[in-house]
Parts: sequence; structure tokens; C-alpha cells
Amino acid sequence: MGDRPAIGITMDIKDGRFTLREEYVEAVKAAGGLPFLIPPAGLSYIEKIDGLLISGGDDLEPSYYGEEAIEGLNLVSRQRSDFEIALVHEIIRAGKPLLGICYGMQLVNVALGGTLYQDIKSQVPEALNHKESHEVDIKDGWLLRAGTYTVNSTHHQAVKALGKGLDVLATSSDGLVEAIFMKDYPFLLCVQWHPERQNGFSDMIFNPFIEASYAGK
Repeated sequence: MGDRPAIGITMDIKDGRFTLREEYVEAVKAAGGLPFLIPPAGLSYIEKIDGLLISGGDDLEPSYYGEEAIEGLNLVSRQRSDFEIALVHEIIRAGKPLLGICYGMQLVNVALGGTLYQDIKSQVPEALNHKESHEVDIKDGWLLRAGTYTVNSTHHQAVKALGKGLDVLATSSDGLVEAIFMKDYPFLLCVQWHPERQNGFSDMIFNPFIEASYAGK
């Protein structure tokens, strides 16, 4: 793959097509990584990539965390989510960097045994409107700069119980989890917003991810 770290980016499946928004590719390139798009076609990808990005998507099937689906969910393909959950376990077993964005954060949390609010509006009625921009408070003590930031937001699901080994890195003012990470691991970060769509702010997420992926080459 050359000098740049190869970053695997998972793809969505819609209407018989593999799809991915170009902002993920551009953000990885801008931070110095080499994008490597991976459809659900086997776990041998782990040998070829230096880091993994689980991209955004629709709703994760609640049966993964032992719940019945409520009305109004828009579920991602089981082909996609089964593959990504297997990838998460393999990438962690290999000790390689992992970044999850929006749905990607929710999937990583569930893959590690956590649960989700299936619909914030109905299950946490006092919460902010998480389908529009709002502030998040990033805590001190890890790679990201502590502070309060305005982020874009398009989700209606959120982390409820944390998965094994995960800690909260950021919350919104209503107390919902906005970012999670894993201590004592080379790099595992998941954020609920879309840093790939925010010029400038994306650097704070993607630069350390690419640096960690480069370090592991």
C-alpha cells in the first residue's frame, strides 16, 4: 500500500449497490491515509489494512442487543451489520486502530455488548433534538482537546449501556453519550456526529486516527 497507512472504510448496501459518501474518502486522504473501500466480502481485509473506519448508516437491528424493534426504524442490511460486527472483533484482536462514526459508533458499542436507545424522541423525551446541530462537551484526558464544540447531528438513536471496555469521552447537555473510547488500546474512538463533514474540526478526529494507523504499519 506504500508509505501511507491503508484505511479500510466500510460501505452501505442499498438497492443492490454498495454506497459510501465521498466525504469519508476525502477526510482520510486529507489526513494522510490511503482509503481502501471494503464491501462485506470476507475478513481477509484485516491483513491488508492498517486502520478501520466504520461509516455512517441507518438503524442497527435491535435483536443484536436483545430487544424487539419499535415502530419506525429504518434498518441497515444484516449482510452489512453482521460483517461489520465481525470486523470490529477482528480489528481489536489484531490491535489495529478503529474509528466509528454515527451508526459506526452505535455498531461498535453493540458489538462489544452495549445497548442503544432505539429512538431518542420517544425513549428520552426530555433530550435535545439530535437531528440538528448542537453542542457536545469533550472531556479531558485523551487524544481529543477538551472543550465544548458545536457539531452536526443527524441521528435518532444513541448509546444507552456502554459496551465492554468502553468509556465516555463526550456528552451533550442532555446527558446522552456523544463519543466513546477504549483505554489501554492503541486507538479506538467513536463519535456520534459526522466530523468528515466539518472542515477544520475533522482534523481533530482524523489526524490522530491516521497517525495511530501509520504507527502500526
